[in-house]
Amino acid sequence: MIEFEELKAKLSSYKEELNRLYKALKIEDLTEEVKKLEADSSVSGFWDDPENSKKVLREISSKKAKIEKYNLLKTHFEDTLALIDIADEEEDGSLLEESKAEVENVIKELEDLNLSTLLSGEYDSKNAILTFHAGAGGTEAMDWNEMLVRMYTRWGERHGYKVKMLDFLNGEEAGLKSAVLEVEGLNAYGYLKGENGVHRLVRISPFDSSGRRHTSFASLEVMPEIDDDIEVDINPEDLKIDTYRSGGAGGQHVNKTESAVRITHIPSGVVVACQNERSQHQNKEVAMKMLKSKLIEIKEREHFDKIEDIKGVQSAIAWGSQIRSYVFMPYTLAKDHRTGAENGNINAVMDGDIDVFINAYLTAKSRGEI
Repeated sequence: MIEFEELKAKLSSYKEELNRLYKALKIEDLTEEVKKLEADSSVSGFWDDPENSKKVLREISSKKAKIEKYNLLKTHFEDTLALIDIADEEEDGSLLEESKAEVENVIKELEDLNLSTLLSGEYDSKNAILTFHAGAGGTEAMDWNEMLVRMYTRWGERHGYKVKMLDFLNGEEAGLKSAVLEVEGLNAYGYLKGENGVHRLVRISPFDSSGRRHTSFASLEVMPEIDDDIEVDINPEDLKIDTYRSGGAGGQHVNKTESAVRITHIPSGVVVACQNERSQHQNKEVAMKMLKSKLIEIKEREHFDKIEDIKGVQSAIAWGSQIRSYVFMPYTLAKDHRTGAENGNINAVMDGDIDVFINAYLTAKSRGEI
């Protein structure tokens, strides 16, 4: 059947891209490195150094994940070609729609994996910590802040990442004044780093009885989660540690004891908090990891030689021009002002469909356009 022949030709045209991706991902090198690391891990005395053994196992897991992603794509590619061949030989028209869908899925997977080759930054493979702050505008801005938290939560879930709320501060009437999410999984930071900035909403406010159009702002800060094996020299005397009772949405108590932890780095004024873990010790551990991530991010962005050099002015929120606008009225459109990428389906965007913006940013960045 001509339709199956066309589908086969379309998919086969990506064969060279699949081979190029194999080389770009350095699958052969990764396979050899995994063999060597696994051999090292089986040597007597490997577990005598717990920190090093954890580091090696994390490295093995990360490299294996990259290899597995490519192998799954290659298998999907070959299985789809086989499906088309069988359907064509048997002239089974009932398999045409399934074949079309599988071809599109393979192409999408290939494009996504191809995009991951652009993630070559030092921390791109790490988990991401997302910090949201509502801008000026009271309840309207806090509601927008909560909408953004949901959008990124849905994006993470769509891509198989584990998303966890680490800290939050409810608005008086609705929404969230601030929130901190952890997005856990390979390349989470690499994909989300371009989302850092101010996000603008234009809509008819549900909180305005006159039905007027409002513009609201919320900021998103994206940091890589720094592993324990990366040493960060922080003077304990520079830290102010407070404990308080954690509270759930709507005033519910998560814990009746003072298990939540807030840490202030006095020289810089950087404040981090965690209230979502079960114990004060766990919350303190997570908060310290967040603090390390934040201080390293500031140190590298501002070109400081040492953590101790960071002073308070760097910790202020920079409310600059927005990176993206989300318009609900008088038309519907989400537009990135750096790349020009657009999506007119605003409901899909707010449900986590933001890949078009992430992909456009990473591509433009790799070309030196932004």
